[in-house]
Amino acid sequence: MTRNALLTNHKVLVQGITGKQGQNHTLQMLEYGTKIVGGVTPGKGGRSVHGVPVFNDVQKAVERTGATASVVFVPADHLKQAAVEGMEAGLEAMVVITERTPLHDAMQLLSMARKKGVTILGPNCPGLCLVGESKVGVMPNRIFRKGNLAVISRSGTLTYEVVQALSSAGLGQSIVLGLGGDRLLGTDMREAVEMVLEKRPSGVIMIGEIGGQMEEEASLVIKEMGAENVFAYVAGVSAPPAKRMGHAGAIVSGRTGGAWDKIRALEGSGVAVGSSLGDLVDLISKRSRT
Repeated sequence: MTRNALLTNHKVLVQGITGKQGQNHTLQMLEYGTKIVGGVTPGKGGRSVHGVPVFNDVQKAVERTGATASVVFVPADHLKQAAVEGMEAGLEAMVVITERTPLHDAMQLLSMARKKGVTILGPNCPGLCLVGESKVGVMPNRIFRKGNLAVISRSGTLTYEVVQALSSAGLGQSIVLGLGGDRLLGTDMREAVEMVLEKRPSGVIMIGEIGGQMEEEASLVIKEMGAENVFAYVAGVSAPPAKRMGHAGAIVSGRTGGAWDKIRALEGSGVAVGSSLGDLVDLISKRSRT
């Protein structure tokens, strides 16, 4: 299975569909046009949520609906079991919304996903949107505008702010990916950049933050591929060393992971880096007019 399994208009299961968040976001995904074909909550099979049939296990749901992907809303202490069940049922991609995943659980489920060729987005992510086609996750429906820009972000809130600002400026999107804020992720920024560049967008917008080396690694791919019209904003310029800024993955350690390290790496690969979200949108607008 290729990593571009994420960018397919799947038939989607909602794991944890009967919980409050599962119910709420199932309705919003349906309203956006997403092909939600079933839900899974152990012990609640036979019910329906917003007209979507509920099954006791993923295997049965896949057999009955032909689902090829899932979005996961189950609590953190049940996530590993739910993810394993989805992978063993043959799902191609899983979008994991669940927060506070234990580190060892994340290690095990991501290792299994690599072995089975299952593409994971998250954990602790807002999901993705193929604009005008489907939305899998918790991003607000109203912020998108159809176009050909790709947005990749480590921060859920900044994803929403950037997409809203782009749409307000008349700059439409085709792909929006929220990678998640945890230390261990199924799809990192380098992989996401490679993924979206294969779709030939008119531009790629990266929203990074302090911690780790994802942005630096992505900058190497951008340079190797000679990608043009790549833009970025890095949050956390004023963050003090060894201070975690919200996300588990947003912590500067030693001499790596600082905002300026990331900015220098990106600019060295030809990426136009905005000093603020407003500056970022201005850069993209100016490039779009030339």
